[in-house]
Amino acid sequence: MADLEDDPHAATAAVGDLDGPAPPSRRVSAESAELAEPADVAELAEPADVAEPAEPADVAEPAGSLERARELLAAHPIADGHSGLARALKYASGYGYDIELGERVLETDVPRLRDGCVGAQFLSLHVPPELTGDRALSATLEQIDLVRSLVAACPEGLRLALSADDMADAHNCGRVATLLGPVSGPALGDSLGTLRAYHALGVRSLTLAGTRWTQGNGLTRFGQEVVREMNRLGVLVDLAGCSADTMRRALAVAGAPVVISHHPERVPDDVLGLLRDNHGVCMVACTATTIHETADRLDHVREVAGPESVALSGAYDTGIPHAPGLGDVSCFPRVIAELLDRDWPEPDIEALTWSNVSRVLRDAEFLARATNPRRPPSTATLPTLDT
Repeated sequence: MADLEDDPHAATAAVGDLDGPAPPSRRVSAESAELAEPADVAELAEPADVAEPAEPADVAEPAGSLERARELLAAHPIADGHSGLARALKYASGYGYDIELGERVLETDVPRLRDGCVGAQFLSLHVPPELTGDRALSATLEQIDLVRSLVAACPEGLRLALSADDMADAHNCGRVATLLGPVSGPALGDSLGTLRAYHALGVRSLTLAGTRWTQGNGLTRFGQEVVREMNRLGVLVDLAGCSADTMRRALAVAGAPVVISHHPERVPDDVLGLLRDNHGVCMVACTATTIHETADRLDHVREVAGPESVALSGAYDTGIPHAPGLGDVSCFPRVIAELLDRDWPEPDIEALTWSNVSRVLRDAEFLARATNPRRPPSTATLPTLDT
């Protein structure tokens, strides 16, 4: 595993010049105004059966654009911000699967990851919303164990990544970097000790939505302490599924860049503006009705938040329908070909596919290294702060 450097701008084993980060974001003072209750995260309903998915439909695109897209992605691969593979594997386990050689029961396997030029994936550890307390904790630990076992079983295809350096090292070795997260907020059990345990197990992202401390005021005093402790550890704050008010409050508190990995609705423009100031990233899911509509959403985020604040989220194996031509992880180059046809400059595409995600991770790591000597682990509890 690559060791973290003291300087976030230090050169590492990287993919081209993609890992040069923007300076870490500065902390903004938290607002005191009361904010509204957040929306719940859309969760994958437990399937009764695992059905054979339909083959991706053929969608015509200019051969030149697709060839050029693959050339770009060879050096600057896709960093997929949200995959449901961990949970899908749990339900597919009774059927048997072979991720390394190919598995058509699912939307993800190593051959198709290679065809799709995917260099890294965040594997979601979300659990069903009906699971709370110890049951949510146990289910999350089981998924962490499953992902680690999967990576160990696919040494030629996958490699566990705990940092931006690890992402680059995995790609340089011809492996797909596998990152643990996001964990669902309710699986914390309102415990900062549990957050630290998740981090020790390799979790690098957590979703705030669906918790008691993201309700009522948007982000309670304990919720703000959770964000600060995540910054101290280097765990990414994921605002997917949160209300706009929770997003605004979290962006005011966060000292490190945040991510929005798979938000089910359009993110408000003012939040995208705050995300630009935070140097965070909004990941656009490939779940629109057409490739053209997916590109429209990417255009909008790039226009409002800037090219340094947009990335891609496949949302494969989550049970969410995908557009014709985007049926599995092999289809990412078609999105890039569409953007090339829209005259996206190559530096913006390189940022979209890899460097924005790598930079966010690197900036979070830098802030954690800078904060740890000055801030001990928080002992705050929900009852002491929110009552």
